[in-house]
Amino acid sequence: MFTAEEKKRIPYKIYLSESELPRAWYNLRADMKNKPAPLLNAATKAPITKEELAPVFCDELIEQELNDTDAYFPIPEEIVDFYKMYRPAPLIRAYCLEEKLGTPAKIYYKFEGNNTSGSHKLNSAIAQAYYAKKQGLKGVTTETGAGQWGTALSMACSYFGLDCKVYMVKCSYEQKPFRREVMRVYGANVTPSPSMETEVGRKINAEHPGTSGSLGCAISEAVEAAQNLDGYRYVLGSVLNQVMLHQTVIGLETKTAMDKYGVKPDVIIGCAGGGSNLGGLIAPFMGEKLRGEADYRFIAVEPASCPSFTRGKFAYDYCDTGMICPLAKMCTLGSDFIPAPNHSGGLRYHGMNPILSQLYADGLMEAVTVQQTEVFAAAEEFARVEGILPAPESSHAIKVAIDEALKCKETGEEKVILFGLTGTGYFDMYAYEKFHDGKMENYIPTDEEIAKGQRNLPNV
Repeated sequence: MFTAEEKKRIPYKIYLSESELPRAWYNLRADMKNKPAPLLNAATKAPITKEELAPVFCDELIEQELNDTDAYFPIPEEIVDFYKMYRPAPLIRAYCLEEKLGTPAKIYYKFEGNNTSGSHKLNSAIAQAYYAKKQGLKGVTTETGAGQWGTALSMACSYFGLDCKVYMVKCSYEQKPFRREVMRVYGANVTPSPSMETEVGRKINAEHPGTSGSLGCAISEAVEAAQNLDGYRYVLGSVLNQVMLHQTVIGLETKTAMDKYGVKPDVIIGCAGGGSNLGGLIAPFMGEKLRGEADYRFIAVEPASCPSFTRGKFAYDYCDTGMICPLAKMCTLGSDFIPAPNHSGGLRYHGMNPILSQLYADGLMEAVTVQQTEVFAAAEEFARVEGILPAPESSHAIKVAIDEALKCKETGEEKVILFGLTGTGYFDMYAYEKFHDGKMENYIPTDEEIAKGQRNLPNV
């Protein structure tokens, strides 16, 4: 257990000063010996070019997406100024949770919910909106699962005076009406997906009547809308390399704070949906591991209902259900896979970021699955002692952090555990209500369902 002297030396909340805010994003690919496989043109199967991506993405974001050699990208001052409104974010020592668990483990979490969007998503949203404005665009289109990304992007677009069109996964649109309304407060147009507004949406509705939707469906609709609207581009809240790049402010701040107090984590844990928050948290630590400077254990936590790492194939696949996006080599359940409508909407994507997928394939990180009832039980245990109501997505990491701390209790090991608390759950009360009323169900897809989702993997 901790001592009074230790609590005096390491405060509950470790804050950095504005001068310690990162001034460059870290590109983990620069230190990878096995680089992620390139994006491919879905039609030709050849590595995709900047020119081919130009109708979909902003020009400077394309540069970030395809660059695997430059270790750092300077953060524009306009973005730094925006970051200063809510960053640096606190690194918190979970003294109360440690005491409740009776563990010798030392638990830290990086809290990313201290902004109106309620999550880490704003770190990339403001960057992508900035580059869209710099390019002279009228607006952007996007998808959102739980609604945190849509909320963040609507805030960023409002800040820069851009139009924002959001396709929100239908089950989340229905389960999280207040998240939807926050987007509308910031001026976004929000449509449940799959919709009848796009060709791909109509096709998906015809093939899957009554579907609750998926991130893959919503991505397809957003991309189609961007291509058909003059002066618009598509932006994405996770999965892409550029998004993970922007999220490295999380890990860079975390490492600076831990170095400041002479703390080195043994285990680093993050929830995994598309991979942006997990990748952002672990990036500088993984960089040290790749360079042979230090060693860490990394654990990705995903829902048992959408197990991209643990039950997916490491293969080229379509990034969207409508098969109109480039092909990415990633851990995937198949673009045809539509997960059960669980309450962690931000983790319901069929694939995983290509960088993280390559690291997982190379044995440099682990992955585990958890079921949603045990996730919500862990969320409540955490909330009652740490005073923060966590998002369902974040609670996946909490569950495994608690498990690891209890293992330390059994063995007597004083490991340092770090996890990412990606956001708050104040717009997720419908899910908490289901849990309290005993109406929340666990769902694990069968092998046959996963095989069906992977039936159309491209032959590359």
